[in-house]
Amino acid sequence: MRNTRLEARGPPYSVFIMTPALVALFLAGLVGGATALGLLWRARQGRVVRSTDGAVVRVTDLPGLRRLPRGATLVQFSSEVCAPCVATRGLLSDVAGSFPDVTHIDLDVAEHADLARRHRVLQTPTTLILDRRGIVRARIGGAPRRDVVHDEITRLIAA
Repeated sequence: MRNTRLEARGPPYSVFIMTPALVALFLAGLVGGATALGLLWRARQGRVVRSTDGAVVRVTDLPGLRRLPRGATLVQFSSEVCAPCVATRGLLSDVAGSFPDVTHIDLDVAEHADLARRHRVLQTPTTLILDRRGIVRARIGGAPRRDVVHDEITRLIAA
């Protein structure tokens, strides 16, 4: 009879030891990465992105309108729990009121989910700037600045 003895072996992997310096390095990288992502997100908020895809919003999609104005239409997508939406609503109404033939429409994304999905609305507030034919000429994700909206409407009307 053969004498078989099992030898105790260590686990098939190496042991990784967390040193305080390694923990500090990991945490610094985590904070740095989160900060970079936050700054990137913040830089993209309220910025106008001009549209060239020719997407159209039909007047039948916009409650309260019988026809599109000859200037421009500001279509704001909001939600019930969106704090920046309230300020954006006031800003867009004021800017629209300072132009002849510019209208502001505020739509709740929950009530107009199909329209929001069709125009790829991923956050509230999102503003679509339509020309007189209902073609989306620009979009603004997040709370816009007054001068940015004013300049975009001026550019659109002049074109």
